[in-house]
Amino acid sequence: MTSKKQRVFRFAPSPNGYLHLGHAYSALLNFDLARDCGGRFLLRIEDIDRGRARPEFEAAIYEDLAWLGLDWERPVRRQCEHFGAYARALERLDEMGLIYACDCKRSDIARATAAQAHWPRDPDGSPLYPGTCRTKPRRPAREVLAKGGVALRLDMRLASTLAGRGLTWREFGDVSPSLRGGVVDEAIQARTHSSGLLRCARNDGEGTAIAADPAQWGDVVLARKDTPASYHIAVVVDDALQGVTDVVRGKDLFEATSLHRLLQHLLGLSAPNYLHHDLIMDEKGEKLAKSVASTALRALRTRGWTPADVRRRIGL
Repeated sequence: MTSKKQRVFRFAPSPNGYLHLGHAYSALLNFDLARDCGGRFLLRIEDIDRGRARPEFEAAIYEDLAWLGLDWERPVRRQCEHFGAYARALERLDEMGLIYACDCKRSDIARATAAQAHWPRDPDGSPLYPGTCRTKPRRPAREVLAKGGVALRLDMRLASTLAGRGLTWREFGDVSPSLRGGVVDEAIQARTHSSGLLRCARNDGEGTAIAADPAQWGDVVLARKDTPASYHIAVVVDDALQGVTDVVRGKDLFEATSLHRLLQHLLGLSAPNYLHHDLIMDEKGEKLAKSVASTALRALRTRGWTPADVRRRIGL
């Protein structure tokens, strides 16, 4: 009788601000699930954007998570220490003829797409790249990144053709019939009522197969000189290298999973199971975010909050 593969969960914050209750929810959920399953819990520091990452924010991440009662494996993987791994992934895509240099600015893209009132936009709301540089002579990825002001884009049409149809991922949350943006968090029920969504004894065939739609992202930027790998490249490489089996993250990244599945397929990387949980909202019904200075965990701690107070507030 063969033993089941040990489950591996991870929490991967960026050190560009202080953690808030939304981060606490995702971190605690991953930690609890790993503990309940006898699995592993990893902490990863996603600091590939060196222009925004700051040492004091990274130090605060460790402090806040320890205060919440979390423990994680050492050493912690820090993306800034693994640019070589991301460069090799880009070179592989380059060898497949799937990336090209682009020197268009945002203003160039805005002008090129403004003529059509209903120009398609990606899930983040940005206009899809019109392909201005797609037909220019292509140069090696290393050479492109050595030149300032130039980005590397994925040729989505070629990539999608190469991947073919039928690309899916397995989602262990409830999804709406449209399979778009309707993920409802049932992690708590899964843990306390053994609903089967995330229980350790689940079979590989469980969950919902979601059809990936990476084309909705268009020719995404995969690297720039100042940021030698995008979040999308780094996250799929990291998850594969760390053996992550379960990606439990906010439903704001639901659509990004289509792109991640495409990159995993192209690079021959393993595909984890996914659960996209609900987001923690503020009093106005807006999602918590560093960009709007949502109340930080350290501020709540100063006000006298305890880890138990945090768990009550977020429902864990």
